[in-house]
Amino acid sequence: MHLSRFSRTVLRLAAFLGMAFLYLPLVVVAVLSFDRSKSFSWPPTRFTVHWWRLAWHNQGARDALLLSVRLALSAAVIALVLGTLLAFALQRFRFFGQSVLSFIVVLPIALPGIVTGIAMNAGFRQLSVHLGFRTLVVAHATFCVVLVYNNVIARLRRMSPNLEEASADLGADTFQTFRHVTFPLMRSALLAGGLLAVALSFDEIVVTTFTSGISTKTLPQWIFENLARPNQLPIVNVVATAVVLLSIIPVWWAQRLTR
Repeated sequence: MHLSRFSRTVLRLAAFLGMAFLYLPLVVVAVLSFDRSKSFSWPPTRFTVHWWRLAWHNQGARDALLLSVRLALSAAVIALVLGTLLAFALQRFRFFGQSVLSFIVVLPIALPGIVTGIAMNAGFRQLSVHLGFRTLVVAHATFCVVLVYNNVIARLRRMSPNLEEASADLGADTFQTFRHVTFPLMRSALLAGGLLAVALSFDEIVVTTFTSGISTKTLPQWIFENLARPNQLPIVNVVATAVVLLSIIPVWWAQRLTR
């Protein structure tokens, strides 16, 4: 489709404004993490790496980071298993209630986080389940399943069934066909779904607030609690910048894999 010079200029300007709206605040926080001042004053007066050293030795931030990494990896593993099984079931078979089940699978990612958090908190309390790391894993896996499911089912829809039929005609059983034909073709989709699940779990705070115990504090929770403490503002800037950088890596890698 041919666009006029004016239309191209308007689209480029809109794209630039959209990118600036999304990423300029992140750049400001990153720059302030190197500012010697303890406030959010702009522009920076003097640059230093002092706050980065303090953040590295901050035991609370390190414990929260470790917990977030453990939580993200655990939720991603569960999501990979359940999301893959659901994708195969809904793509390869036809059964009563299939459309309803497909809707239920993607519903957690569409619901507001506060609704999901309150519902899971009430459910855990009704079952007398102590809030802690296990409840966090269950809560995060619930919405991470959607990411894996969407990636895997999209790949299965693009895969030709003739390849698996040819493998069976050549004498391969079901597991051999999956190992040598199906899995290699969907491997990048699995990895992309897992990386996106890790990134989403690592940054989540709304559902986490309702399903975490007193002794469990993820990195987003630590940032939110220390944001109101003036002496901790520079360290919060550093940790927030580190979180952004850590989140970009799996999202970028997943985007490369799904091309």
